[in-house]
Amino acid sequence: MPLSEHEQRMLEQMERALYAEDPKFATALEGSGLRTYTRRRVYQAVAGIVVGIALLMTGVIIPNVLWVSVVGFLVMLGCTVLVVTGWRKAPKPGEQPVSGSSADGPAPGRGRQRRSMMTRIEDRWQRRRDEQGQ
Repeated sequence: MPLSEHEQRMLEQMERALYAEDPKFATALEGSGLRTYTRRRVYQAVAGIVVGIALLMTGVIIPNVLWVSVVGFLVMLGCTVLVVTGWRKAPKPGEQPVSGSSADGPAPGRGRQRRSMMTRIEDRWQRRRDEQGQ
């Protein structure tokens, strides 16, 4: 749901006030969004996959250290799960991240999507009823 003009002006005023009071803090907050965090987590997980491959190969090459291969495989598996889940959770460019408010229920993102979908369906239904009544 887009912000109204009044809300946008209020938000811009708060941003300007924050920059005026503490510009260093404001620029630090700028780059610490969910998308930046998720991207960093995915990159770390990819690096973990590379380390897992190295451990797996080391365990295969060196005799009598099979446990190193097992550890390497587990590291790769865990990092792959992190990559997949992190990539799915990352907001797309231009998309607003969903806030973690517990007032909406257990899954706030899904609840909002369902409500907006239900609202659209109800609006369409109401329009059809209005068109048929006229």
